[in-house]
Amino acid sequence: MSEPAPLRVALLGYGFAGKSFHAPLLRTVEGLSLRVVASSRPEDVHADLPEVTVIPSARDAATHPDVDLVVVATPNETHVPLAQAALRAGKHVVVDKPFTITLAEARALASLAQEQGRVLSVFHNRRWDSDFLALKALLADGTLGRVTSVESRFDRFRPEVRQRWREQPVPGAGIWFDLGPHLVDQVLQLFGLPDSVVGLLAAHRDGAAVDDWCQVTLVYPQRHVLLQASMLIAGGMPRFAVHGTRGSWLKHGMDSQADRLIAGELPGAADWGEDASPGRFFVGSSGEARTTATPRGDYRRYYAGVRDAVRGTGHNPVTPMQALAVAAVLEAALQSSREGRACTLGLTSEERSAFSDACDLTGS
Repeated sequence: MSEPAPLRVALLGYGFAGKSFHAPLLRTVEGLSLRVVASSRPEDVHADLPEVTVIPSARDAATHPDVDLVVVATPNETHVPLAQAALRAGKHVVVDKPFTITLAEARALASLAQEQGRVLSVFHNRRWDSDFLALKALLADGTLGRVTSVESRFDRFRPEVRQRWREQPVPGAGIWFDLGPHLVDQVLQLFGLPDSVVGLLAAHRDGAAVDDWCQVTLVYPQRHVLLQASMLIAGGMPRFAVHGTRGSWLKHGMDSQADRLIAGELPGAADWGEDASPGRFFVGSSGEARTTATPRGDYRRYYAGVRDAVRGTGHNPVTPMQALAVAAVLEAALQSSREGRACTLGLTSEERSAFSDACDLTGS
């Protein structure tokens, strides 16, 4: 039996996300062929990808007749109209995080994909971080006992406000919409939907026009999960601090894949996804510290899953319902920060059931 033809891919946007993350992964996953890139800077694209067709209009690229899969890696406020155009043209679609800016938009996009009978997936690549995979394994084997509190954080030290859309007062900008989706998606995959959300968002840097610090608590029965991100923390804080009835697990250092991709490296090296900073499990009764294994991470597994879902040989690695749940938490945190109170998720009972049915939770 002959191998199926590669899926022809259009990448919308060749900025930070498109250039550093999507293009390298699309180029190195078997069965995918990057054919079209939407960009207003063809010289930049052709310097890296001389063989692709560059189209200045993202909408034209999204509806290109010689494309099977469209990847939307444009500014957040353009995700919905471009994904809609691609779906209506019969394309399968990947949307970079955040899926949408509002929960209502997420519902509309998910509904359209279902009507069109097309795969719609969201790029939550951090499910394939080495440290997150290590935590999943610890929860699955019960090492920590019943988990009572979790701290999960992404920090940067960028004291100067930069002239880029993510730091300007436009819809979907700010650190909560930039790093929050990663933090939220990981927690929902471990523990499911929270009972309520308490959010604090602030602008701490001189001249900041949008939030550059956030602290959001997801409240569960007998468990609290604290999500944090900042542009003014230079280091030293653990990536994960997880506490349970049998002990605590601390993990310093970030998964290396993002830094290597940003530096221009293509996936595939012998040490790709290896973690140089193993976690430490502190046994509650004795205080003994043990090093814990950290599995190899690999973001390519996301796009391999998308490929298989489109071909009908596998499941969508990140479904619209899972992304809709992330959108509900993002929105609840914004509301909580504005109103100074705990907020519940704006999901229907049917959406809650669908989310639970689609997830194999390891930490509940």
